Amino acid sequence: MEYLDLPPAVGMAGTVRLPGSKSISNRTLLLAALARGDTVLEGLLDADDVDRMLEALRTLGVAVEPHGASRTFTVRGVGGAFPVKRAKLFLGNAGTAFRPLTAALAFSGGDYELTGVPRMHERPIGDLVDALRALGADIRYLGAPGFPPLAIGAANLHAERRVAIRGDVSSQFVSALAIALPLAGGGVEVEIVGELISRPYVAMTLALMARFGVAVERDGWRALRVPARRGYASPGTVAVEGDASSASYFLAGGAIGGGPVRVEGVGLDSIQGDAQFARTLAAMGAALRDGPGWIEARGEPPLAPIDADFTSMPDAAMTAAVAALFANGPSRLRGIGSWRVKETDRIAAMAIELAKLGAKVETGSDWLSIVPPARLTPAAIDTYDDHRIAMCFSLAALGGIPVRINDPGCVRKTFPDYFAQFTRLLR
Repeated sequence: MEYLDLPPAVGMAGTVRLPGSKSISNRTLLLAALARGDTVLEGLLDADDVDRMLEALRTLGVAVEPHGASRTFTVRGVGGAFPVKRAKLFLGNAGTAFRPLTAALAFSGGDYELTGVPRMHERPIGDLVDALRALGADIRYLGAPGFPPLAIGAANLHAERRVAIRGDVSSQFVSALAIALPLAGGGVEVEIVGELISRPYVAMTLALMARFGVAVERDGWRALRVPARRGYASPGTVAVEGDASSASYFLAGGAIGGGPVRVEGVGLDSIQGDAQFARTLAAMGAALRDGPGWIEARGEPPLAPIDADFTSMPDAAMTAAVAALFANGPSRLRGIGSWRVKETDRIAAMAIELAKLGAKVETGSDWLSIVPPARLTPAAIDTYDDHRIAMCFSLAALGGIPVRINDPGCVRKTFPDYFAQFTRLLR
């Protein structure tokens, strides 16, 4: 569809079962592929980003077998580097596949070419490449320096077992490096330079590595140490949590539209940092309930405005920006500089689309301020091929106005049936 028209809504209530987490799905797929033994993955996300990882692993010689029509797969681990030593991989716009595969392939002893869609070729990767090169990796840029596409050759590992990497551009660089270091023999200390953004995502990576038998030592968020000569081993079965970023839209719908709205598949004890977005909604006046594997929110406008730092959960901050349209005063979102290097420049895009709905918006290098209008203005929202823009702006329909979402199919990246689930709960 070129567009989807959402009707004016007066409320939202019900229960939704979340799709699997994209971040957990792609991390566990890669870890299972590199491990000794077979791993059963339950609840894997059915979406474009995971499809890119599945295709890449199969091309690299990893057997991944589906269990019928379910989202359960058995991954036959290769116990180290990939067996296929020459391959060309197209990874779309899947950062959760491109970054960690770059690092893992750097220590796989082959010749590889990694490409993506034009936007992926605009997303920086230089800090990760610099860190890998410092350890002896052979990586060449096939286009602009610092950006994909990449050519990767066999590494000539250096004796130096300490490497520095910036933490203030993308946490995926730190996660990718950590996942790949056991392939380089481990025994490497990683110095994190500057403030590490999206820390919960790195914590998630380390927790998953530990499940596969590699316990990383951490000195605060200043340094990591990957143990020497210890590869990954299958834990047997891994159940993928529901996606906490996707939960944010439904929980915000409950806070804005009366509720209660319950999400199932993730709880406040999740290893995903975005699960804590529920507490942001509580600060805005929503009432929360939770239990093992579920969270529920209810509330109604006006919400309380917020001035909050979203460094640890920038994806969920996009939901907060739209929720701020229903507040009784101006809100300010800080620590969102990483928005500029995502699927699109999200700071610029969010400012344009929020203004269409009548908000007064100001932006800076890593912040956004929103003054909500007295009443929302009906609008056609452009989505910039960015799934999260499409999903978060669906909430504007709860302002009692018609909202058009252009290119709604972009949600296939992480949540293909999002709009069917969303409209099912609308009143």
